[in-house]
Amino acid sequence: MANPVMQFQILSKAPDETARFYTNLFGWSIDANNPMGYRRIATGSADGTQGGIWPAPPQSPDFVQLFIKVDDVRLSVRKAEELGAKLIIPPTVLPEGGEMAVLLDHPQGMSFGVWKQKNLSPC
Repeated sequence: MANPVMQFQILSKAPDETARFYTNLFGWSIDANNPMGYRRIATGSADGTQGGIWPAPPQSPDFVQLFIKVDDVRLSVRKAEELGAKLIIPPTVLPEGGEMAVLLDHPQGMSFGVWKQKNLSPC
């Protein structure tokens, strides 16, 4: 399987102001109506990657984070750790059924996520 970038998220200490900025600049639709209060971004285009906005922790800088699609989150975490990455959010099942984890890469220490989408059952 290929491992495409599936989503981006902007971590901001002022998530509502950040949402207003990008809505006004690009016309993005931003919706926080979900169980986690995550601000989902719909860019209005089928091209490119969709994203979201999370509040940044007080000790963290504002930054953009990429989520890469994987077949197995735990296996990807194990491999990343073997390559020197540091786990910061362990594999977590999301309310909609997907699974994700967040790591810091090596040697730069940049944050990135691995994400497995919810298995869709055949109709």
